[in-house]
Amino acid sequence: MTESYGILSLLPPAVALGLALWKKQIYPALLLGVWIGWWVLEGWNPLAATGSTITSIVTVFVDSGNTRIILYSLLVGSVLTLMSATGGVEGFVKWVGDRHWVTNRRQAQLVPFFMGILITVESSITSLVAGTVGRPLTDRYRVSREKLAYICDSTSAPICILVPFNGWGAMVIGLLAVQEVQSPVAVLLSSLVWNFYPMVAILVVLFTILARRDVGPMKRAERRARDEGKLMADDAHPLVGEDVLGVDRLEGLKPRAINLALPVLTMILSIVAGIYFTGKAAAPEGAGLWEIIQSSSGSTAVLWAVITSLVVLAILNVRPYFRRNPEREGMSGQAFMDLTFKGMGGMIPVVTLLILAFALGATVRELGTGVYVARIISGVASGKLAVVGLFLLACIMAFATGTSWGTFALMVPIAVPLAAAMDGHLPLYLAAVLGGGVFGDHCSPISDTTIISSMASASDHMDHVQTQIPYALIGAGVAVAFYLVAA
Repeated sequence: MTESYGILSLLPPAVALGLALWKKQIYPALLLGVWIGWWVLEGWNPLAATGSTITSIVTVFVDSGNTRIILYSLLVGSVLTLMSATGGVEGFVKWVGDRHWVTNRRQAQLVPFFMGILITVESSITSLVAGTVGRPLTDRYRVSREKLAYICDSTSAPICILVPFNGWGAMVIGLLAVQEVQSPVAVLLSSLVWNFYPMVAILVVLFTILARRDVGPMKRAERRARDEGKLMADDAHPLVGEDVLGVDRLEGLKPRAINLALPVLTMILSIVAGIYFTGKAAAPEGAGLWEIIQSSSGSTAVLWAVITSLVVLAILNVRPYFRRNPEREGMSGQAFMDLTFKGMGGMIPVVTLLILAFALGATVRELGTGVYVARIISGVASGKLAVVGLFLLACIMAFATGTSWGTFALMVPIAVPLAAAMDGHLPLYLAAVLGGGVFGDHCSPISDTTIISSMASASDHMDHVQTQIPYALIGAGVAVAFYLVAA
């Protein structure tokens, strides 16, 4: 294993998280976390740390996957703006209302919940679609933006790991294969029944919706939205503002649900196609489906998906240049481009947050934070403590680093030999790692899934994190109890 800086490697994520929760200023908190990390790496030289901090932010773009996610986030703003300007959001709300499918707060929350459950191809797309489709309905029935973000976030990574016919499953199978595990697909599928945390997380969301029971900060947020009509707190700073979501419908365009439904459907189908074709191009000839998925590029697929959605919106609404007709319904090409750039501009806060999160993630990897946390598991004496320890350490690692996949990459090579040494049930040990990784992925403030959930719901990011953590801790506590019984 790579060397780490020991307990000092925990300092950057701890400082960033503490300051963000204390002052609710996520951008300075992340920047300070990156700087402290480089302060340690540069031998406590503050000037060198400042230069390395700037360099680390610039080098975020060296990773083509990071750059694609940033471009995808910018273009998502264009799609959201165009959906509003073309009457897609207004038309969708009217279409649902005319059919009386959604008539109260509970039903409004079930829409994004079921969207999250049904879309399992990629966690970011799951959150985005659930938020985009659900937000106009939850706004109408006074559901807080914090609650919508929680629903989106808790039905993204959890469902993607439970229905692993996607990049998540391919990633885990690849890690098992490297450890020379026999029948890695069978081991992964067997682990699903022991993967308690994501199951509990999804059930807790459903319970809060059906029973209308909330706890902690979420209870206050829901009371505020329901009784006062305030979807966000007075001091909230939503990642996506009214300049993106509150664009007035263009004159001459009628409200049409198809301007929301078809781009969203296109996005879903495009990412499936993108995963297949990028994987097919990268996989060896004659590769099977799992190998194709494993070789695919999720960031390329989501970028293609949002570009294709923009093309669909253009086809639906832009008047052809060669058939200009003032009486024909539609928008000009110039208006389309203006709205495209307006939407991109509204996503600058999201992109800034992503860049800082990527920089902090790279810094903690340089410090060996994950390696240090993983080493704590050594010396565990009993099977029960081994399984619970794997789960808790995966939780801590994923929360601190903001990446479930990075956690899997570090913890699976520990879980496999540990299970063999203790004559344990490998699927149970694997499930503990996967569940812990999902815990961190869907509630860490520097996780891209958490950020995109805040974006999709137009929620204040730290309000989303603070209101969601109690539910995540409840899920983790229940999972620990199950592991103590099962191990």
